[in-house]
Amino acid sequence: MKGVIFNILEQVVVEQLGDGTWDDLLDATGLDGAYTSLGSYPDSEIMALVDAASGALGKTPADILRWFGAQAIPRLAVKYPAFFDNQPDARNFLLSVNGIIHPEVRKLYSGAGCPHFQFKEQAGELLIGYNSPRKLCALAHGFIEGGATHYGETVTVEHRRCMHDGADDCQLAVKWVS
Repeated sequence: MKGVIFNILEQVVVEQLGDGTWDDLLDATGLDGAYTSLGSYPDSEIMALVDAASGALGKTPADILRWFGAQAIPRLAVKYPAFFDNQPDARNFLLSVNGIIHPEVRKLYSGAGCPHFQFKEQAGELLIGYNSPRKLCALAHGFIEGGATHYGETVTVEHRRCMHDGADDCQLAVKWVS
């Protein structure tokens, strides 16, 4: 996991829950919290922080990841405005992930392991297939919700199939609410 994600997680936790909460999470995990944006860190460290937050806040790890994804989008939009400014709406933003955003992420952050998404329009929904060894589908769910909010849109996201339940991939169905 790239350090930039840890940096944004720290920002979100400190801004929303206070410095003490970030320190408590680091203490609970035994991590030092010294993450450089270009560094690479074991996935186990982000999961340890998520699990610690889950226990401290009485929420599931999926809830924590979804919350973080939604809260990360405004910070990512400030850090990487071209990814957002070049898209007119959330649908186009989501559809740009494989072809525009992730290739640029790989250029900026050598060795970044980005998931690949499959997209299909069906019956007024955008079906998004997600597959990654990290199984961070809840984070993707939060990114979708945060992206919609960024563009002033409202969506519902239904997690129809999940790797955590034994499926080969996850399927998220996104509907825009008028």
